[in-house]
Amino acid sequence: MKEEAIPVLRVEDAAAAVTWYERLGFARQWEHRFEPGLPAFVEVARGEVRLFLSEHHGDAPPDTLVHLRVRDVDAVASAFGVEVTDLPWAREIELRDPDGNRLRIGTPTE
Repeated sequence: MKEEAIPVLRVEDAAAAVTWYERLGFARQWEHRFEPGLPAFVEVARGEVRLFLSEHHGDAPPDTLVHLRVRDVDAVASAFGVEVTDLPWAREIELRDPDGNRLRIGTPTE
């Protein structure tokens, strides 16, 4: 088993959040509800990167920040219509998902 850390992001509508994260290249892996009508807990993945999206109140505060390193930040920026910022450590953009969670997405500079 490979060790890893998986951030949990609080979302109001897991289905809408999954659709938004699919634009970033993530794919839905699974969804759990204790019973129909109860809050959803969903895993999305992009390669080896995994995120949990939770409708459960108390799971993760709003306005969480996740750093995501990608091979081509310019492609992501183009898909979302935002400008890339050149920083000493990376070329980066910052996006907010529909629930206000922040994603700082970048390609490290060499």
